[in-house]
Amino acid sequence: MLSLVGIAQSTYYKIMKRKKSPPEACDDRVSRGGRPIPGYSFAVDGKKVCDEEIKEFIYEAIEGDGYAYGYKKLTAELRDVRSLVINQKKVYRLCKEMNILAPQREVKKKHPRRLARRETVTGPNQQWQMDIKYGCIHATGRFFYQLSVIDVFDRTIVAWYLGLSCKADDACQVLQQALDNRGICAGQSMPKVRTDNGPQFVANAFEELCEARGIVHQRIPPNTPNMNAFIEAFHSILESECYSRHEWTSFEDVYETVYEFMVFYDERRRHGSLGYRAPKVFRELLVSNSIEVLPLVA
Repeated sequence: MLSLVGIAQSTYYKIMKRKKSPPEACDDRVSRGGRPIPGYSFAVDGKKVCDEEIKEFIYEAIEGDGYAYGYKKLTAELRDVRSLVINQKKVYRLCKEMNILAPQREVKKKHPRRLARRETVTGPNQQWQMDIKYGCIHATGRFFYQLSVIDVFDRTIVAWYLGLSCKADDACQVLQQALDNRGICAGQSMPKVRTDNGPQFVANAFEELCEARGIVHQRIPPNTPNMNAFIEAFHSILESECYSRHEWTSFEDVYETVYEFMVFYDERRRHGSLGYRAPKVFRELLVSNSIEVLPLVA
């Protein structure tokens, strides 16, 4: 059943284990003085922005114009470009956690960076896009993370992960789960995988998995979310039709709601670009050669 909706088994078993544990606090990190360190900052409009997303902003900055910036200039960049209310002390801490403080930043990349380019897609399993969406458990103020893989041709969420953290190992597991769900084995044609510059995707573990499987990993240039338009569109659907309609009291509530929505999205939600069909119906018509579909550019 789990493979039908593309969820990793580890996600399911983590949830079951967590149900037997006491409720989690907002953030279990503690400063030297004993005061909890918030796992988020505020934007000028009052919206909470979690630390993991801020780390993505920092990565994008140093991949672009801010490649030589120290934490003070990065703070100014985050304030001006991302409209964050954030101080230098916090940016220093995040940079230290990421091991990218300016003196250590000679990033020793084993794997060349391949920039995404527009390309024509004529069928499933040619291009997948991956990204992370952040949500908040209202009762505790704690963030959760949903990592999804979308096939740009048939709009299927091939695999997804939901957790209270999201590391490179989780991204690797989800990508492998997506290959398994599509029955793609060594020696077969592999999809190109397109991501942003988040820490999960620039990690050596993720790059090594792609290399081992013969997958071309494309990373979009900084500040170009339109290059990941299909997964961004899915995130808009997820926000408007699921996240924004619920105020959760626990991670278990989140899991149950999102799980139900993901089944609905695949099996019943009509998609305009699929002829107002659900992804599952569209896939079945493709397999039976019952429809003719034009190529798309992604």
